[in-house]
Amino acid sequence: MRNNKYIGICGQGPSDHPDLALWLMEEGIESMSLNPDTVVETWMFLAKNAVQ
Repeated sequence: MRNNKYIGICGQGPSDHPDLALWLMEEGIESMSLNPDTVVETWMFLAKNAVQ
């Protein structure tokens, strides 16, 4: 939370492209919307690929 600003994103991109969701997370995006049919798959992708 650089500069004390909350950042979130809404859009189709993270649902269609898990690599975009990962990049957003790594860049510090605190929340993103996902389509219901991709939310679990995307969460699992992020958990597997997130840099600790």
